[in-house]
Amino acid sequence: MPKRTDIHKIMVIGSGPIVIGQAAEFDYAGTQACLALKEEGYEVVLCNSNPATIMTDTTIADKVYMEPLTLEYVAKIVRHERPDAILPGIGGQTGLNLAMQLEKKGILQECQVELLGTSSDSIRQAEDREEFKELCERLGEPVLPSGIADSIETGLEIAASIGYPVVLRPAFTLGGTGGGFADDEQGFRELMKNALALSPTHQVLVEKSIKGYKEIEYEVIRDKNDTAITVCNMENLDPVGIHTGDSIVVCPSQTLTDKEYQMLRNSALKIIRALKIEGGCNVQFALDPHSFQYYLIEVNPRVSRSSALASKASGYPIARVSAKIGVGMTLDEIPLANTPAAFEPALDYVVTKMPGFPFYKFADADNRLGTQMKATGEVMGVGRTIEESLLKAIRSLEIGVNHLHMAKFDGQSQEELMAYIPKGT
Repeated sequence: MPKRTDIHKIMVIGSGPIVIGQAAEFDYAGTQACLALKEEGYEVVLCNSNPATIMTDTTIADKVYMEPLTLEYVAKIVRHERPDAILPGIGGQTGLNLAMQLEKKGILQECQVELLGTSSDSIRQAEDREEFKELCERLGEPVLPSGIADSIETGLEIAASIGYPVVLRPAFTLGGTGGGFADDEQGFRELMKNALALSPTHQVLVEKSIKGYKEIEYEVIRDKNDTAITVCNMENLDPVGIHTGDSIVVCPSQTLTDKEYQMLRNSALKIIRALKIEGGCNVQFALDPHSFQYYLIEVNPRVSRSSALASKASGYPIARVSAKIGVGMTLDEIPLANTPAAFEPALDYVVTKMPGFPFYKFADADNRLGTQMKATGEVMGVGRTIEESLLKAIRSLEIGVNHLHMAKFDGQSQEELMAYIPKGT
């Protein structure tokens, strides 16, 4: 179907100021989306509180509101501007949460504003840990043994039934905020108290830990005609347990057999079709390196941090295509150079993403990596082989190192190095 003509003014909510643990990839996505909507002739109203981004440049949107990204301020802008629709999946978790709050409080209904792209029911199903678990079980997709806790006592009961170690994942938080691994009851109590406080819904998923599994991500995109493609897949060099934003990631995956690749691809497409996602979506898997057992970790029903990497690595502009799907276009109608967007990109090269850490600026910060993101940026190396792209990425970090060697570790034995890796200090 061609683009919609019954809507004229579209509001885009950005991701707000850049803070540690939330890198600036959503500025890249938001800029793409705003330009794509303007290209189709829509009036774009942008709400983003960060003046240090390209997104808030006056040439990107027709109107730019640099106001705090809170329900109160965004509701005022909606009531003043009266947009026909809001595009919620572009401003990361911040934009998605705000759009959902506007709907929950009845502001969208009051101002007759609709959500474009993925429906609010689908977003809730993907974001709500319990609903997502039930959906996966209905589809026959393997999910980890887990339970939802809204108090420390409930959490302790779930952890005891699952068995330690467990991982805590607060609902509706960005960058893994408040999450972590607990090896015993004492560690669990401390983590759980913080996780409950940080979750907007005071809801925490307690699930079995699968540290050591391979972490694989698929970047998928779907339109309302149920045409769905995988843009690319990515493999983390480090195992499950490290936030993907802190991981060295290679694209496409390097150690999967064709059977494993197709098995996970089919699973990713099945889940986004069941969720009725419209636009870009990121599906994360944990794969046992010694068998074909895998688990669905989570689905991001929005343009995610990995989408920026996937876009740059494959040359497929996920945010641009997602914005056009949001206004009713289908993948076969959206041209990318001389090819319709319904064709899957083919990569004959390797891309390595490497995170940059600010520990040299924050000497007292805990430099152990876990489920909470600590990187403040990242670089990308492109090469014909994984070795070439990895070494290019290392040089791009500009930390005075040109290859996989640091002088400070020269005097350490292999045993000492292995002991250092989990501790970090």
